[in-house]
Amino acid sequence: MNVGVIGLGAMGEPIARHLHQRGLLAMVGNRTQAKADHLAAELGVLAAHAASDFTECGIVVLCVSMDSDVLENVAALATVLREGAVVVDHSTVSVDTACKAAAQLAAYGIGCLDAPVSGGVEGARNGKLSVMVGGTQADLDKAMVALQCYAAKITLMGDSGAGQATKAVNQILVAGINEAVCEGLALGERLGLDPARLLPTLAAGAAGNWFLDKRGATMLRNEFVPGFKCAHLLKDLRIVHGMAHAAGTSTAVIDQALADYAALVDAGHGDADTSALIVRKRVR
Repeated sequence: MNVGVIGLGAMGEPIARHLHQRGLLAMVGNRTQAKADHLAAELGVLAAHAASDFTECGIVVLCVSMDSDVLENVAALATVLREGAVVVDHSTVSVDTACKAAAQLAAYGIGCLDAPVSGGVEGARNGKLSVMVGGTQADLDKAMVALQCYAAKITLMGDSGAGQATKAVNQILVAGINEAVCEGLALGERLGLDPARLLPTLAAGAAGNWFLDKRGATMLRNEFVPGFKCAHLLKDLRIVHGMAHAAGTSTAVIDQALADYAALVDAGHGDADTSALIVRKRVR
């Protein structure tokens, strides 16, 4: 199996490295050509200069940022990949975008999986991502060997768009947990509680969660090296807000998180980790 990866950011690069370790990576591509050239030279694979360079790849993995990026790459790949190939999109985009991408590729006999991930940069680096998939079982079966290189959990959630729908639910939970943890720890600081005692005590009870475990200590030290950037969560929340509004469900958690992360981005914290939210929670 020849696998190509397009998008070598915080998630795409470690995914490419895991694929290389299993001997599956054949081609890497990136909007900034120098980054693709550098990684390709390091790993001894090819760097793509055009979509046509992925022709020999049976699986192409997308890790890009925006809906427009997904559709742009899909349009380019549709006319160059061979019938029976599968595009696996790990980006977080709207359900409509996922369905458009799948339909465009299907017209050329190419499979498409909308397969957003959860687990952050740590999950990507450790090969422990959770992958929520929309598409067909047949296409997932084709891509499974590649996905297993960097995922701990791979679940087919339904037809095209179901992966992105699941990610929308995931991001609401993430945003709500972030809000609660940052607000709680800000109060703990103000009350003079010792972090070395507070954090393990909270983690051992009902308040324990991934965000508290992975980000609690660092945010109290004002260290916001990104695992997941504020600007990226804000982008996701805007997508989720539209979906929840259309579905007729409550948006209270989304509204609060949107306001907070928009303020953080406006204040210049867009590239900081989402745990920078504690900066806003320290003042009323």
